[in-house]
Amino acid sequence: MNTILVESVTMVNFKIMKNRLDNIDKLLMFALLYFLFMGFAMTVNAQIKHYDGELYHVVYSEDYEQPLQVTYTVMCPTGEISRSGMDFWKPKGWKTSDNDDYKANVYDKGHMAPAAAFNCFDKETLRETFNYLNCALQHESLNRGPWKELERFERDLSKVFETVKVNVTVHFDNEPEYVAGGALIPSGFTKQIWAGEHEWTFYFDNINLKGRDWSDFQIPNIRQIND
Repeated sequence: MNTILVESVTMVNFKIMKNRLDNIDKLLMFALLYFLFMGFAMTVNAQIKHYDGELYHVVYSEDYEQPLQVTYTVMCPTGEISRSGMDFWKPKGWKTSDNDDYKANVYDKGHMAPAAAFNCFDKETLRETFNYLNCALQHESLNRGPWKELERFERDLSKVFETVKVNVTVHFDNEPEYVAGGALIPSGFTKQIWAGEHEWTFYFDNINLKGRDWSDFQIPNIRQIND
C-alpha cells in the first residue's frame, strides 16, 4: 500500500510539475511573440513619418519614398495665382522621391493636395503644394484625366459648401515594383470627400485610364447603401 501511495503521489507531483512547465512554456512563448510584435510595430513606426503643414497633413513612408495618406481642406474655389516656373522641391531632413523617379516613364508628379485648391493666396502658399511630400507616382492618364476632373468637382463643391474636406489614401497592394530612381509605384488611390452632410468616395487603379470619366470610379458609401 505504501508503495502504491508513493507512486500515486509521485504521479500527481509529476503532473503538477508538467502543468507548471507547460504554463511556463506558454508564458515564454507569449513573451517571445509579444516582443516580436513590439519590435515589428516599432520598425513600422520607424518607417512612417508625419508632416503637419499649414495646408495639408501627410503620412509618409521614407522606405517607399511616397505618401501613404494626405488630408486637406479646399481653400480656393477659384484662384488666379500662376504656377508657371514652379517645380517640386525636396524638404530638408526627409527621404523622398525626386526628379529622377519621374524620368522616362509613364508617371507624373501627381499632387495629392492639388495646387488649384490653394491658388488664391500668394506664390509662397502655392509653392508649398510642390513639396515632394505631397507628390506621388501617378499614371499620366489618371493625373491629367479623371483625377484632375475630380479636383475640379471638389472646388465646385466649395462654392456651395462652407467646408470641403478631402482625404487621399495611397495604396501599395500589388507586388512591389520600383521605378529606376528607387521609389515604389502605388497600385491605386482612394479619395474621400466630405461637404456638409454629404460624402463621396472614389477609387482609381494607377493604370492607363485615358478617356474615362471621373464619376465612373465612385464607390457607394455605407450610408448611401442604407438610404
